[in-house]
Amino acid sequence: MLRRLLAVLVLVVFAGQVVAADRIERIEPASWWIGMKDDRLQLLVHGDRIAELEPALQYAGVSITGVERVQNPNYLFLDLRIDPATHPGKFRIDFRRGRSTVAHRDYVLSAREPGSAGRRGFGPQDVIYLVMPDRFANGDPGNDTVKGLADGLNRSATLGRHGGDLQGIANHLDYISGMGFTQLWLTPVLENAQPQYSYHGYAITDFYRVDPRIGTNEKYRQLSADARRHNVGLIMDIVLNHCGSGHWWMKDLPTPDWINNGGKFSATHHVREALQDPHGTEADRRDFTEGWFVESMPDMNQRNPYLATYLVQNTLWWIEYAQLSGLRIDTYPYSDRAFLTEWSRRVTYEYPNINIVGEEWSGSPATVSYWQRGRNPPDGYVSYLPSLFDFPLQEAVEKGLLEKEDWGTGLRRIYRVLAADALYPDPYNLVVFPDNHDVTRIFTALGERIDLDKMAIAFYLTTRGIPQIFYGTEILMASPGPKNDGVIRSPFPGGWPGDARNAFTGAGLSPAERDMQEYMRKLLLWRRGAPALHEGRLTQFVPFDGVYVYFRHTAQQKVMVVLNNNDQPDTLDTARFQEVIGNSTTGTDVLSQQVHRLADGIALPAHSATVLELN
Repeated sequence: MLRRLLAVLVLVVFAGQVVAADRIERIEPASWWIGMKDDRLQLLVHGDRIAELEPALQYAGVSITGVERVQNPNYLFLDLRIDPATHPGKFRIDFRRGRSTVAHRDYVLSAREPGSAGRRGFGPQDVIYLVMPDRFANGDPGNDTVKGLADGLNRSATLGRHGGDLQGIANHLDYISGMGFTQLWLTPVLENAQPQYSYHGYAITDFYRVDPRIGTNEKYRQLSADARRHNVGLIMDIVLNHCGSGHWWMKDLPTPDWINNGGKFSATHHVREALQDPHGTEADRRDFTEGWFVESMPDMNQRNPYLATYLVQNTLWWIEYAQLSGLRIDTYPYSDRAFLTEWSRRVTYEYPNINIVGEEWSGSPATVSYWQRGRNPPDGYVSYLPSLFDFPLQEAVEKGLLEKEDWGTGLRRIYRVLAADALYPDPYNLVVFPDNHDVTRIFTALGERIDLDKMAIAFYLTTRGIPQIFYGTEILMASPGPKNDGVIRSPFPGGWPGDARNAFTGAGLSPAERDMQEYMRKLLLWRRGAPALHEGRLTQFVPFDGVYVYFRHTAQQKVMVVLNNNDQPDTLDTARFQEVIGNSTTGTDVLSQQVHRLADGIALPAHSATVLELN
């Protein structure tokens, strides 16, 4: 009888411990680091009526500076101060009612990696390879479908999950590095627990968890480390504007204003110019910022101070945890402008040399340049954002290569966009690209003409800025038919067992595909050692008669690029370009190694790009 009573007592005590542990569902961030410049940390604590309890901790160097409660009693925001001299370690946070501890959690403070704050971000010395993890390579078939996540493997659907993952990318780092790429941008890898169409990653349902169908947090961190050993940095795709409708907090919002428009769908009008329009209305600006993209992506209200802090800390956490070399920010202008100022300030305060590229999908340099650090527009907006995608240039190249030459069309369209660089505080830090995961693939956009495609690639790898190449562009991947995101993001050949073609090895590729791959590889590997493209000035001459000439040059190196967009070959008289050619007498073609005597003119094949290193 006594044994039974003792057994029952043990079970009661154990059950009480389980209840105490389970009361706290989440603390985010789940860990932090010693030695951040800002010694403040705000913890979001979520659990059943957690606001009724009082937190307490005892750890040298860590103090509670505030306990903040909101309308929802299931949330508590705990403000901490972490002294710079604090030692790394683990401490316990108790949640008490009176003198009784009702729940508790351990919290970890780690030491930062040496030199973490001064990490070098991506820049003009780099070339970025853009990969959508679900569509690149399947390295772990065991995670293709995960219990509890409704959207499982469906390779027959263009908008279904195809099974690519972080292990698949890790398996092919040799290919990525061997091609000459030095940075890897993955579209979002965080959990998307959505009922369907979750493969793209932009409907995040947990900002601190890698999607199990792609990998784990540790696998992501390991990929970053493996990539660095291949001299490749890792760029994280960050979403600040919206979350997924399946996000865990959507069932229990911390505050009524956590989501814009009272948590109900109201579409944005997408007219981004409304933000900068000196004649515009507050209503139009509000509807642009607070409107949602789609019902499945609730628009977050960054004017809420707790959410704003949450998003800032989440960004810092991933930079430090995964040792990132940079960030790509989705739908940048759609977030609250005051928040964007503070978010970009906080991130660059902690990491002064990191690079961050924002997506402002506009064909107007005036609209895009508004967001770059140092622009100081007339309305007084302040930005700390270092880089933006050069959508105006992308549109100009696509149109210009297809048009007949006239005073404002053809190659002059490209020239005019670059002439607008006067609007940017730092045009050399813009990211330039022929295509990405949201636009028609460049090969298709140029009518599947290999000659024009090569011209475009040569231009992007030699003009000012930081080139970005979408996976598959190197093997002429196309997206025929009406625009379809699933087709644009088709699987990379060779990433799945049984693929008839393998772009990693070249097996099954057509001669044209292998030729394009080699063309890009040669340019990329040469570019790695070309300081004129990393730090050199761009000097361009007005295009005439379908021929555009520009130079990239430093005191040590001079590169001359000639685009001939005519149907016929030509010979270029170099006398007009003497201002930059100077004392150089010959130029070596970086692809063919043919040496040209500049005084004799340069033979230009029809629809070609000629890249010469002047001697």
